[in-house]
Formats: sequence, structure tokens, C-alpha cells
Amino acid sequence: MDAPSDRAIRPWVLAVSCNKGGVGKTTVASNLAIYLRALREDLPILIVSLDDQRTLDRMFSIGALDRGAKNLKHAWAERSFSSVIRLGEYGVHYVPAPTDVSRLKARAGDPHALRRLIDHTEWGGIVILDTKSDLEALTKNAFQAADRILVPIADHASLDEAAKVMRILEQSRIGADKARVLLTLVDRRTKLGDPARPLVETLEAAVAENGWSRYETTISRSPRVEMLNSGTDKPKSILHHGRGTAVHGQLRALAEEVLVELDASGRLAAPRPTRRAAAPRLKPSARTRKPKPKPPKSWADELFGVFFNR
Repeated sequence: MDAPSDRAIRPWVLAVSCNKGGVGKTTVASNLAIYLRALREDLPILIVSLDDQRTLDRMFSIGALDRGAKNLKHAWAERSFSSVIRLGEYGVHYVPAPTDVSRLKARAGDPHALRRLIDHTEWGGIVILDTKSDLEALTKNAFQAADRILVPIADHASLDEAAKVMRILEQSRIGADKARVLLTLVDRRTKLGDPARPLVETLEAAVAENGWSRYETTISRSPRVEMLNSGTDKPKSILHHGRGTAVHGQLRALAEEVLVELDASGRLAAPRPTRRAAAPRLKPSARTRKPKPKPPKSWADELFGVFFNR
């Protein structure tokens, strides 16, 4: 494969991976993309599904799905995302999912193929990779391409699967330090053991005992949020339709943690999100001066302002 041009810009890549279904993996990936875009409107966000269930296509497509459109399979053949990237809802760009992921897996034997594909796509922002619930070829490609691997854990079964991810990272010389655990679907009322102990505390203790890094934010279980995915053919964003839930604020906090990681990486020069400064006070001698009007609020400020004092 040809080397990328000197002008190529490699984005910061985050892969979301868990070998167990039902832990909120795709919900986190898709909504994290939306919150990142809202918090930093000048930062391009591209989300790519390595699954064939087309959940992301249904969520981000503008209008009816075009099943004949180019998808991830075509990007793989062309060695670049450039011709298949589509602008989606909420200002998030996406790559349509392949119709049959098994055929693509057969072409993903080289674990560095996806990384080179990303390098050939001049995308100067963030790429989020939503992996299938397995540890096969495409997921291993995502591990090699990622700057950060977000591993959702919701219960003891997913804790065991997270251990498998860490072993693969060590065996492939990527290093488990590239991964960071996110506790998801947390129900603090659930208690286990004798004496009874909240499940979330048990999981936190297990993560610490294993020496794994984790996000400070935890994502709660919310029946209302779950309805945003199951109540309609087109999943709805938590930012726009989940206001009033704990998850609304938690996803914002998670997005802010991710942006801190991005800024610390030095990969992009985009400004860090800041709180809006107060209007300047007038000096006593400026009696005839009119105060400058505050700049108009962005749509993100309007949405977040309901729950966050600005």
C-alpha cells in the first residue's frame, strides 16, 4: 500500500469494544459522537461501524437509508474512507455499514489494514470505531488503529470479557494502557454478596485490583434512555431527547473527559471548550458607553443550559 502523503492528517481514534452484547456499547459510541460535536463545534467527528446491524446508519442517515450507497466494504477496497464518508444528523459524519461483515472479515487478516486506511483519509478530527461484539479480525484492526480503546463494563460477565481484551492488547504488544474502562448501565440499587454490596462498588474494586485505567464518569441504566433506541426505527440522541435523565449529564461529563485526553495527546490544535466569560464591567468614566451585547448562545449552550449553570 502506498504511503500517505506528507499533507495527510491522522485523526485521534477511539475504539469502543466489548466482547459481550447488551452493555451499551453502540449507545455510548453514537451518543459520545453527538456530545463531542456539540461541545466542540469546530471539531469534525466521524463514526464508523464495524458491524452489519446498521444501527448507526439508521441513527445518522438524513432521510431514507440508501442501501445502494458505498459503504465500509468499498472503503476497504479503495484503501480510504474519502469516497464513502457521508454527512449525517447532528453534524456527525459516518461511514455506512457493510451489508455482510463476514466477507469483510475475510479481507481483514492484516491487523494494520484499518490503521493504514485511516492514514490515507485526510480527516483532521476524531474517528470513533464501534466494533462488533467479538474479538475477531475487524476488532483487532480497530485495536491497532486506536489511540484509546474504551471498554464498557456493566456486570461480572463483561468484566471477564474485558480481561480478554486486555490480554489481547498485551499479546499483540499494543499494551493494556491504551484501554480505559467505562462502567455502563449502572444501577446502584443492585447489591450482591454477603454482606450485600452495591454491584458498582464491586466492579470498581475489580477494575482497580486489575490495575486497569477507567473513566471517572459512570453511565447509569435508564429505562427512558433505552426507549430512545427501541421505541422507534430511528434511534434518537440522548442530548436532544434524554434531557432530565442522569445519563444526559453523564454523557457530557464523559465527552469532556475524552476531550481532555485529546488535548493532552497534542494531536489537534483545536481549542479546549471553556465556559462563556461574563460580560465586562463598565468603568466609572464610561458613562456614555453602552455595554457590549453578549454573543448569541449556540444550540449546544441552549440544550446544556437547562441542566448546567452557565
